[in-house]
Amino acid sequence: MRRNTGEGSILVTGAAGLIGNAVRGMLESEGRKVMPIDRIERTEEGMEIAVCDLGDVHRLHALADESRILGVVHCGAYSGPMVSRDNPHAMVQVNIVGTANILEVARIHGGARVVFCSSTSVYGSKFAAESVSEDVPLFPTSIYGATKVAGEQLVAGYANQYGLDGVSLRLSWVYGPRRATHCVVRTMIEDAQAGRPTRIPYGQGFHRQYIHVNDAARALIAALDAPNLPRRTYSVTGESYLTMDEIAETIRRILPNADIELGPGPDPNDGLQPRFDVSAVQRDLDFRPRITFEDGVRTYAAWLQTRATQGRRN
Repeated sequence: MRRNTGEGSILVTGAAGLIGNAVRGMLESEGRKVMPIDRIERTEEGMEIAVCDLGDVHRLHALADESRILGVVHCGAYSGPMVSRDNPHAMVQVNIVGTANILEVARIHGGARVVFCSSTSVYGSKFAAESVSEDVPLFPTSIYGATKVAGEQLVAGYANQYGLDGVSLRLSWVYGPRRATHCVVRTMIEDAQAGRPTRIPYGQGFHRQYIHVNDAARALIAALDAPNLPRRTYSVTGESYLTMDEIAETIRRILPNADIELGPGPDPNDGLQPRFDVSAVQRDLDFRPRITFEDGVRTYAAWLQTRATQGRRN
């Protein structure tokens, strides 16, 4: 495995968020030095963060001057099509311009591999095939998906024009501890734990491909450390392809009092996607998820119950 060794730090953007926090924790548990950045100065657990907005280019370069950047895991972004729906310009500024700023830091300061946290939202939903590879044309159906396509193209452009070492990982729906934005898995669990019924007006027969946050973080670190990257893009999922009915049944097995009803039709804010071919990430990064969906839900439910007892949210 490639190790970013020597004096310096791994820059992790969005370090207070769902995936960035997990990446930071895993890297630091290996004894690796991390420069975590986000818009807040510490996590709720008290872990310090270097405050930096992705739009603040002067602050970004000042931080890069403080410590040699050995690698970048770029998780900082608006994290789904449900976010900032009434302000698409803000989505563009954070997800596209912010990514360009990070790539400029890597170009100017040199030598760092950039791992871009992309999304399977880049694919859209115009596919009849049972298994879709990374090489199909992309048809994003949301501004979020379009910003991720743009981010991937920026990574590829910087690689082709400047020789920057960059790769994009297209993560499927990420669930698990610290998820703050909309998540039907969390909603079903929290409702069951609180004795509330869950009524979702859509979802019967609608497929979702989830990946636990810890597996997502492992995949990003595998891309950071890989000695060679034959591709610029990789699809990464938890390798489950479940309908929302099956997701609800999994939660009922774990929380027998769960009272969940789904309505007909797809999620109006999320396109119906095919199963994604993950053979490339298995082959090139030797990555397979370790956490089954049922095990992930079980541990997530325990984490949420602890937080509810402590009076916290998410």
